[in-house]
Amino acid sequence: MNFYNYIIPNIAYITYGVLGVLLLFQLYYILFVYSKLAVYKVKSYKETESLPPLSVIICAHNEQQNLEVFLPKILSQDYPQYEVIVVDDYSSDDSQWILQAFKAEHPHLRIVEIKEHIQLKHSKKFALTLGIKAAKYEHLVMTDADCEPQSNEWLKEIGGAYNSSKEIILGYSPYFKKKGFLNKLIRFETTHTAMSYLSYALKGDPYMGVGRNLSYLKSLFFKGKGFNAHMHIKSGDDDLFVNQNATVRNTRIAIAPDAHMYSAPKESWSSYYKQKARHSGASVAYKSKHQFMLATQLVTAFLFYVVLFLALALLPSLWYIGVGVFFLRYLCQFIVFRPIFLKLKVKDLLFWLPILDLFFYFYICLNGLFNRKKKQKSW
Repeated sequence: MNFYNYIIPNIAYITYGVLGVLLLFQLYYILFVYSKLAVYKVKSYKETESLPPLSVIICAHNEQQNLEVFLPKILSQDYPQYEVIVVDDYSSDDSQWILQAFKAEHPHLRIVEIKEHIQLKHSKKFALTLGIKAAKYEHLVMTDADCEPQSNEWLKEIGGAYNSSKEIILGYSPYFKKKGFLNKLIRFETTHTAMSYLSYALKGDPYMGVGRNLSYLKSLFFKGKGFNAHMHIKSGDDDLFVNQNATVRNTRIAIAPDAHMYSAPKESWSSYYKQKARHSGASVAYKSKHQFMLATQLVTAFLFYVVLFLALALLPSLWYIGVGVFFLRYLCQFIVFRPIFLKLKVKDLLFWLPILDLFFYFYICLNGLFNRKKKQKSW
């Protein structure tokens, strides 16, 4: 009875106390994790003398228009020795003929065709595995059909990042800048994701990568038994593979401007929702420590806003404390995020940071809540 007599009259003050605790969690991630990327001096690897032969692998399903636009940028890379393997995964458009036309002009293009089998409904992982098996070279580079490299020296940056101890190279893949709030949110979410996995890689705990710009060794793929551990999950051909195989010693990041790989963003809320739903489904297979790490960051940020609004509603007379806590977090974010956003070429999003940050955490948390364990039906 005494407990309730104490809690009820003081619940507003307790709420401000909880807000302070959530602030400390957030400041840890901002100041001790993301700061790793903020102070990181970007290195260019394109002048490396010894560049290994590369196999670039692209999986495509009905990507006729994207292949016409973006494949030439991959085929015309300034790199001494590489092949491009396009896995045509049962396309019903004119992809087959477009690829044959490109092959006539570019002998380093190879095509792997997958014909549908009535008893086999496969995922992207199956197509990617066939591409990896077909690769002639040890060093593999993954990207998608709707991706455009920043320059013709993209492969030099990725290939040059390898040395005798590195087996995984984590690249960065932003989305094209377009009009509208959805595009800003997508680009912010991608930047935030990159900020997280790149910072943790620099911190010595790499946990994911993005398949639009990812490289690893063919021998590592087979040593880790490919995607076998998570073949039942449709997505995860990139982040789950890295989560399973990356270590502090075998992983390096390559984020010099010429290493960036741009991609076409979703243009409707429904398609973006479905994309994030697939990503949420893959996160359940992360290592336990990484699930806890990411969940803590996400949930404390979400609760920070919830508790902030609740505290201001319950005890508006102390508004200056709530506003002060908000601006302290925002100030730390701005100081740390600004050099990161400059490195990742999204300076324009800094102006929108307070709005995008709030919307990002509510949208991502709610999406994950509804789709975390939802069965995925397409790649």
